[in-house]
Amino acid sequence: MSRLWTSIEQGMAAPPVGLMNGYRYDFEKPIAELEHRLKEAQKAADREKHPEIVKGLETQLEQLKRKIYTTLTPWQRVQLARHPQRPYTLDYVSLLFSDVTRLHGDRLFSDDRALVGGLAKFEGRSCMFLGHQKGRDTKENLMRNFGSAHPEGYRKAMRLMDMAQKFHLPVVIFIDTPGAYPGIGAEERGQAHSIAHNMREMARLKIPIYICVIGEGGSGGALGVGVGDWVAMLENAYYSVISPEGCAAILWRDRARAPDAAEALKLTSADLLKLGIVDEVIEEPLGGAHRDPEFIAQRLRASLLRFFKLTDGMTSEGLLEQRYKRFRQIGAFAQPPATVTPTS
Repeated sequence: MSRLWTSIEQGMAAPPVGLMNGYRYDFEKPIAELEHRLKEAQKAADREKHPEIVKGLETQLEQLKRKIYTTLTPWQRVQLARHPQRPYTLDYVSLLFSDVTRLHGDRLFSDDRALVGGLAKFEGRSCMFLGHQKGRDTKENLMRNFGSAHPEGYRKAMRLMDMAQKFHLPVVIFIDTPGAYPGIGAEERGQAHSIAHNMREMARLKIPIYICVIGEGGSGGALGVGVGDWVAMLENAYYSVISPEGCAAILWRDRARAPDAAEALKLTSADLLKLGIVDEVIEEPLGGAHRDPEFIAQRLRASLLRFFKLTDGMTSEGLLEQRYKRFRQIGAFAQPPATVTPTS
């Protein structure tokens, strides 16, 4: 047995720095190191027939994953929400929908590739889908502007939602953006107006609107397509009025204090569920959605089916009334009555 351990240890060089087995963050380093040890143990066990060591390491690995991923800090969840291997909108579209027909352009300026949409079928039901789309490499990220939409992106989204209302189709929206693009050109073309216009018009649409925050939910960039009847959120996504780095730069003039800002912003799914900002939190596999995209797709499928079952019998007036009440209740809280001390 000791000879086997020696052979394993000799082959266990430190794992390479950077992305290894999908891990990239400091808090994941112990998991990456233990997985490296497990692989070496499996090779040695194949030669020397000692599977009990492999079983022991597998048990340690599972316990370590549960210990780390069930006690993540808000900042660590932000990091997972930004993982480059995390599924994006078009990944979920391919897993959830059939008969997909992409639609492009705002009919005024251009087609914004940071915000995608089109017609599709979900379990035989026709619908319109929308969502922010990031890139997998530098070239694609530049093409998609890192998921930060321009005004034409929000105008395209509104055009497709108007089309959905015309044909009585529900809308499914995936939010994953660090924020709307703040460049000069975007401001010149009316970025703030486009977002505000969308929020007003989405509140008036007489069709069911399902929204899920699948990664980053940053500021007005998220709200520009974020008004609906049901807002779900993946477990390791975040949804906030500002990014942690932006908040830290404003409050402390130090972006390095982003972890403190993430804690203060209450941007995690658990916090937002308690506050009534989101209606549902969808569980992710240990390590994040990128570990098992099909698992998340099945959870999303079940959530969508529940939503359609809930809204199928509702009238347009009932839908609008419920949507109005949902947003009016955000920010409400109970305050105990003040005690009055009698004066003599």
